[in-house]
Amino acid sequence: MHFPSVAVPPWLAHALRAQPGPVHWSAVLRGALAAGPLLLVAVLSGRTSLGVVAALGAMLAGINDRPGSRRAAVKRLGVPALAGASGLLVGSYAGQHVDGVTLTLLFTGLGLAAGAVSAIGPVASGAGTQLLVAAAIGAGMPLPEPGWQRALFFLGGAGWLLALRLALPTTGVSAGDYRFDGERDAVGAVYDAIAALLEAVGGPHASARRVALTAALDHAQDALAGPRLRPYASSSAERRLHAQYAAALPLAEAATALAWADEAVPERAAEGPRRLAVAVRGGTHTGPLPAPARSGPALRALDDALLHAADVFDRGWGGGAATTLHTRRRTAVSFIRSAVRTGFGPGGREYGLRVALCFGASAAVAQALHHARWYGNHSHWYWLPATAVFLVKPDLGPLASRVVCRAAGTVLGAVVFAGLAALLPRPEGLVVLVAISGALIPVAIRHFAAQTAVVTVLVLALVMVGGEPQASWSRIGETLLACGIVLLVGHLPALGQRGGTVRARLVRAVEAADAYLAHVLGDGTTDDRAGRWILRREAYRALAEARAAIDLAAAELPALARHAEGTDAVAATLERLVDTTTACAVQLDDTGRLTPRHTARIAELLDELAERRKRAGLPAPDLPAAV
Repeated sequence: MHFPSVAVPPWLAHALRAQPGPVHWSAVLRGALAAGPLLLVAVLSGRTSLGVVAALGAMLAGINDRPGSRRAAVKRLGVPALAGASGLLVGSYAGQHVDGVTLTLLFTGLGLAAGAVSAIGPVASGAGTQLLVAAAIGAGMPLPEPGWQRALFFLGGAGWLLALRLALPTTGVSAGDYRFDGERDAVGAVYDAIAALLEAVGGPHASARRVALTAALDHAQDALAGPRLRPYASSSAERRLHAQYAAALPLAEAATALAWADEAVPERAAEGPRRLAVAVRGGTHTGPLPAPARSGPALRALDDALLHAADVFDRGWGGGAATTLHTRRRTAVSFIRSAVRTGFGPGGREYGLRVALCFGASAAVAQALHHARWYGNHSHWYWLPATAVFLVKPDLGPLASRVVCRAAGTVLGAVVFAGLAALLPRPEGLVVLVAISGALIPVAIRHFAAQTAVVTVLVLALVMVGGEPQASWSRIGETLLACGIVLLVGHLPALGQRGGTVRARLVRAVEAADAYLAHVLGDGTTDDRAGRWILRREAYRALAEARAAIDLAAAELPALARHAEGTDAVAATLERLVDTTTACAVQLDDTGRLTPRHTARIAELLDELAERRKRAGLPAPDLPAAV
């Protein structure tokens, strides 16, 4: 008997899908050495409550612990930790000195500010989340220490994990200075992605491989551009990595042009980038590299780029512009202006309002239930607003998917903890459970439900060590209540235009693509390759951010997904336009003029882009002057 296939709704498919990728065992080790040992030291010294706060700081930092360089980790872990300490300080004193109504209004204001700031980028989003979660914990968790001590020990717990991140090896790459193993792995991944794209040229997977190359370049650029005391690479090992990254850009450009031409390339073309990837990770020389055929502009560009890369690898120093990261120089003033513009833009306003309503409403409900003694003789009302913060966070997936995963993970974690709490000795058994849970966070982070289950076990163990009774069942009730609040607020008609985040990022991607196209078709193509590569990186990065926002919006429930209709078509046209622009740049470098195929394709895509932007309700584009 034949059974008709049933289409799974996008939001449910997202909830069932886990992020692929290997387990990062170095992060597992850091997780095991973070919250558990801190709590053990505090218990042995008789300062259990401060140990709970420090372990919370380490746990929240562990959620932000991602692969990459140590420099990038300083910003990724440090900035949210500072925001969390500030939130804990504000929440602690507010919880002691203001009434429930004033506290709710304060939380609503904090939610509005934190939500707007979160639109700036991933680090700002992590900072906004920790600010609100820590503010709720500070206001509601009954601790004997003053607010400044809580904030200090919270920061110390996060700082301990950051110290482990800086001191311990982070990847399997062991050659050379281990401090740069994250950078070497990231740059090596770029060359692997170039090879994978060359292997896919002329096949059905070329577009996906080009997207993977963009992601690898973004990751390497972020890994190398972390915060530093000096404005330049200060060691020979770091300068070498910068030069190797810069040498990958013309290779990526040539590979993209070959993929645009949609013609198969010789198999040996991918062998050179593969050997360069091995040389980056192993700190070795490349040896002889196979030269591809020079039968066309893109193949000649690939050959020239490969020879240049081999020279850079052998000399270990690119010199001059070759050691830059091809990012636009930004002053503090320009950064602040850009951040303010993003925060007050459509995306920032929309997300800030949603966070404010969710955080404020959950705090109001929690306060009402707390004063009605729904919690019994113990106070943990802060769980409700803290849960709402994670539920409203779009980085973790579409709204419906987040709600399903959060509910399922909380139920699983609460049931598991209830069983373990009945068997484990106290407090030593709970301390071990905290250490194990900390080690499991990097494993579970690939799926929101699994991460929720692990974090639920860890938090319930910390609460019990801190002296509060077992609260598994009330935790389930509060989570389901928070799910209902966020679902309701998330589907309320917004004061501004819905889909603001998607549209803001798409407009930014269009502007970056226009700037890149205008540069390539203008006079600076061959004389200013560094400037061209800066614009190319900005265009592809903006496209990747827009595509991520569009894919997220498409997986929402229909009531929300309809606000982003048509934006996926605009992004697809933009991707083809930027790829065509790259092919034009390679063609101009080789012959100094474009072929009729290039000019016709550019004109066709610009017309298509104008039409699709009109259908999506976006402003009409300004055509580059060179067209």
